[in-house]
Amino acid sequence: MKILTLNCNGIRSAVSKGLAEIIRQENPDIIALQETKAPLSEIKKEIWESLGYEIYACIAAKPGYSGVSIFTKKIPEKSILGYGSGIFLSEGRSILLEFPNFLFWNLYFPSGTSGEIRQKVKYEFLEEVNRLTKELRKKKKPLLLVGDVNIAHKAIDIHNPKANEKNSGFLPEERAWMDRFLALGFVDLYRFLHPTKVDSYSWWTYRAGARGKNKGWRIDYILGSDVLQSLVKSAKIISEPIVSDHAAVILEIQFS
Repeated sequence: MKILTLNCNGIRSAVSKGLAEIIRQENPDIIALQETKAPLSEIKKEIWESLGYEIYACIAAKPGYSGVSIFTKKIPEKSILGYGSGIFLSEGRSILLEFPNFLFWNLYFPSGTSGEIRQKVKYEFLEEVNRLTKELRKKKKPLLLVGDVNIAHKAIDIHNPKANEKNSGFLPEERAWMDRFLALGFVDLYRFLHPTKVDSYSWWTYRAGARGKNKGWRIDYILGSDVLQSLVKSAKIISEPIVSDHAAVILEIQFS
């Protein structure tokens, strides 16, 4: 099974820049998009249905803001849009799908870059993710949590760790949360397969030609229950064509 996750920074914009071509070429079984920034009518387009996908979308109450979607060829037993309630629902940040042999959770974590108020919201979101994850573990099914986490975990995941250690997205408290989440029994599956790969990023600021210079951050993840490690076949980041300020992360996993 192939999984693709991407913060598309506006699905309409991403499609105009080549997103559909990436999907046709990679042919993923499940696509998780974050920051779709569009109403349902603009997400449920014939192009996706023609490619064989069932569409699930969680739309933010504020038009043109946030939003997550899942396009899947594998039909779930159950879906929960806005799983977690609160801003998980009102800001369109969460979709949980339950399949017979695993759970799939698409999440768009808040950014704290706009100031202390949103950083506080981010910390509250992080703690709620941990609480909800502990609840999901009671289902006794492996969990795949995918999406834009807005945190670079280790120094290897950011182009200039020393200069960014006081910036939201690389704060010690945020990185410590990643440690605590993984300690619940999860693995960063991309890093598991590429433990020493450097300069491997999934987001670049639009400022100062950062992408051309590859001055990026790896903040987009596929995090899986540790029992899935032996099932993972490959993982990669696709930075071309440029359809967003993020790049797509793709994982192949062999479920029995």
